[in-house]
Amino acid sequence: MIYRWEDFTLDTKRCELRRADEPQHLEPQVYAVLCHLVEHRDRLVMTKELVEHVWGHRFVTPATLNSRIKALRQALDDDGATQRVIQTVRGRGFRFRLDVETSGEGASPAPVTRDNQQIRFCRAPDDVRIAYATSGHGPPLVKPANWLTHLEFDWNSPVWRPWLKELGQSHTLIRYDERGCGLSDHNVADLSFDKWVTDLEAVVDTAGLERFPLLGISQGCAVAIAYAARHPERVTHLVLYGGYAVGRRYRDPTPQQQVEAALLNNLIRVGWGRDNPAFRQVFGMLFLPEGSPEQWQWFCDLARTLPVENALRIEETAHNIDVREQAATLDVPTLVLHSRGDAMINFEAGRRLAALIPGARFVPLDSKNHVLLESEPAWRHFLDEVRSFLGANTTTLAHR
Repeated sequence: MIYRWEDFTLDTKRCELRRADEPQHLEPQVYAVLCHLVEHRDRLVMTKELVEHVWGHRFVTPATLNSRIKALRQALDDDGATQRVIQTVRGRGFRFRLDVETSGEGASPAPVTRDNQQIRFCRAPDDVRIAYATSGHGPPLVKPANWLTHLEFDWNSPVWRPWLKELGQSHTLIRYDERGCGLSDHNVADLSFDKWVTDLEAVVDTAGLERFPLLGISQGCAVAIAYAARHPERVTHLVLYGGYAVGRRYRDPTPQQQVEAALLNNLIRVGWGRDNPAFRQVFGMLFLPEGSPEQWQWFCDLARTLPVENALRIEETAHNIDVREQAATLDVPTLVLHSRGDAMINFEAGRRLAALIPGARFVPLDSKNHVLLESEPAWRHFLDEVRSFLGANTTTLAHR
């Protein structure tokens, strides 16, 4: 197999890495690490898997593996700070991040089925790489990014997996990691709301979609609204769950809410990057007050994939969201759903959002969770409402 990216060529038949046709010397273990990461570039390669592939069942210290990763990064003009080529997910594993062209036997990608997802990358207008995934079967349903996602972790998540499975039963679900988060580029200069919208534009254009419904969740609702206002001819339906039209800055918070917002911000600033999971678990319990210890731990592990600096910048952008004017101009069938006891985005924010959009239908859900859980009755209520709303007339997947 031959793999090409930038000016590098990896020829596994010849066991050779070339740069601009000049052979590059790699130690055997470094070469083996490179081959495995490139071959499995569509997913995160777990540390245990990589060690077993390169060293077999021999005992290998973390320092040994890290030295091979460092040598490989040097060979590929990468480093541990930028992680432009090889991403380290602390405590988990590694991922090869660049777009790769393949030729030779076995180069065809696996088809998308109900039981798998395909992760690809596109570029935003400012050249930021955005990771997006397709899964399921049927007409398209596009989900703008919400806060703290990771395409691969979410796929096997005890929280999000039921969402992806159920939504993929009747639709081809297209979702992506926002810039600064998940598998998308982390080191980005601009994390503004406008860039969040242009990232959605890049994803749907790259996927070749003409007309489609949008499923906004949490902060993704505002992105969906802004996109629908810019491109009314392309959006067939809006489904908005757990969302808001304005961030905390514009909600006229009570003194108690101001204290709570400052506390959460300080929790990110002080505790997000620490090994002690207690700080991150606060967010897990706020998102999922009725969740299980396993679900809280998953949220805590997921949080470790987001650098603290990006967590703070994303929070700041979300606090300053204001799409009230855009919402009032919409002329698209809209369904707004919100949990009555949502501790992250209060019920009143959802009610006000529905009131802003002409003709929107509002559905209260009997839940305390910001992300609905498979085990609660509100989850089935949500699915029934969404499926009835989208119906059988959703525009089929169209390619330009």
